Amino acid sequence: MRRPRVVAFGGGKGLSVSLRALRRLPADITAVVTVADDGGSSGRLRVDRGALPPGDLRQALAALADDQGAARLMQHRYEGTDSLSGHTVGNLMLLGLLEIHEDPVAALDEAGRMTRAHGRVLPMSTVPLRIEADIIDEHGRPGVVRGQHNVAVSRGTVTAVRLDPADPPVAAEVLDAVAHADVILFGPGSWYTSVLPHLLTPRLREAIAESRARRLLTLNLSEDTETAGLSLAGHLGAFAKYADGVTIDWVIADARAVGYPDPVESAAQSLGARLVLARVARDDGTPRHDPDALAAALRPLLETERESAATEFRRSAGE
Repeated sequence: MRRPRVVAFGGGKGLSVSLRALRRLPADITAVVTVADDGGSSGRLRVDRGALPPGDLRQALAALADDQGAARLMQHRYEGTDSLSGHTVGNLMLLGLLEIHEDPVAALDEAGRMTRAHGRVLPMSTVPLRIEADIIDEHGRPGVVRGQHNVAVSRGTVTAVRLDPADPPVAAEVLDAVAHADVILFGPGSWYTSVLPHLLTPRLREAIAESRARRLLTLNLSEDTETAGLSLAGHLGAFAKYADGVTIDWVIADARAVGYPDPVESAAQSLGARLVLARVARDDGTPRHDPDALAAALRPLLETERESAATEFRRSAGE
């Protein structure tokens, strides 16, 4: 029986923990990564070389790499005060591959072979994106914040978010992965800058809505700067605002982070989802997901999908 085909959407550390959890399970993994980062090394390379921002792509590759020596090297960040300071080896490697290959998918596939990645990493779009958000600042004044980094550190309340360009190109490989997925996974991660951008891409959102895959959403453990004041139920409300036909089957949340579950359960039901409470946080008290614990929470859901696929296979075989 084949392994479930899982497509995981996100960016940065949130997607990385999902990928580390998934690689502990029998699954064929495809990571679809946001390409809107404009801070730090990625931001400099966007400006200097006009490249897709490589940082989130690098983190996904490192999370999936079977060659841990290569993963450590990719994550090495240069220190000092010269022109290399702040860059990572992996960002520069990806920049080189992106310049060698006209097709960013081909560049990432080569990077995956070099690191013996346990899965495939694809860009959400084939062009760099910019995130814009409407906010209400701490003094109650409306405004617009432009750029992923600025949205992430904004102290205001986000009321709307969008992409520039509004309808970016999506690689055929991404749409094909979604069309053939058994399971689609969103979160955890920065809600407005890593999770929701996938729903802001019209062609990708339509493909997700049309997919026959089961859809899982993993909630964050706590609010971050960009979602300050937004409850976990509010996270689901923000997701629903941009879902436009995308329903969810399961919402995974840490039982300790949720506390009183009724508001979150009600918000999950509004998306068509069942709330699954599990201990998925690290035991050290930090608001970070534990890959082993998240894998344990995901395992029965993937096994359910695998059993459904086996039943469908037997039916098609005439048993």
